Amino acid sequence: MTNNAEQIKTIFNRIAPVYNQLNDWLSFGQHRIWKQMAVKWSSAGPGNTCLDLCCGSGDLALLLAKQAGPTGCVFGVDFSAEQLAVAARRDRPFLTPISPISWVEADALDLPFADNYFDCATMGYGLRNVTDIPRSLQELHRVLKPGAKAAILDLHRPSNSLMRSFQQFYLDSLVVPIAQQFGMTQEYAYINPSLEKFPIGQEQVAIANKAGFAAATHYPIAGAMMGVLVLGKAI
Repeated sequence: MTNNAEQIKTIFNRIAPVYNQLNDWLSFGQHRIWKQMAVKWSSAGPGNTCLDLCCGSGDLALLLAKQAGPTGCVFGVDFSAEQLAVAARRDRPFLTPISPISWVEADALDLPFADNYFDCATMGYGLRNVTDIPRSLQELHRVLKPGAKAAILDLHRPSNSLMRSFQQFYLDSLVVPIAQQFGMTQEYAYINPSLEKFPIGQEQVAIANKAGFAAATHYPIAGAMMGVLVLGKAI
C-alpha cells in the first residue's frame, strides 16, 4: 500500500467514532436520501449477494441487507479497521428480517472475492479516495456477475460557476468549522484537494467504459454537488 493510501487509511480510522454524526450534520441528513437512491439504482433485490465497497460505518450495507432480505447476504468491505468496528457494533434499524452482513477488511484495488460473485454493488464516498480509480473499477467489474449493476455515490464538482462557488463556501464555512469542533480539522481538510482531482461525471463514465462496463451513466444530484455513477456489466 502506498504512503498516500496509508495516509487516507489513517484519516478514516481517526474519524470513525464521529463519522456518522458528522455526515448527518454536514449534509443536514440528506446523505441518507442519497444513499437510498444509490441502493435503488444498484437494483438490489431479495436473495441477492451484495457488495458495499468502501463501506465505512455501514449505512449502505444495512440498506442493501434490507433489500436482499433474509435469503440474501451482504459483504461490507473497507480498509479501515476502525470504521468496520463501528459498523459491526451498529444496531439493525429495521423491523423486517435482513440479510446477514460480513464485515471484511480489504483493499478496493485487490478484492478477496472470486470472479462473477456479486449480484449488485454500491460504493459511498469511496471512489474519490482510492489511489487508482481505473483499477478499482476493474476490480469491481471483475467481481460482479454478468448483468449486475453497481451504483457509486460521491461528491462532484458542479460545472455551474454559481453552484461551484456555493460548494466552496460550504466546504470552507460549514465543513471546516464543524470538523474543528470535533478536533478533526486536519482530517477533513483533505476533502477539497481530493475533490479538485476527482474526475467529473463524464470522465468517470469514460473510465468505467475502459474498465469493461457495458453501461455507465452519471446522474448529478443536489445541484451537481453530488453524483451517482450507475454501472452495468454485460450479460
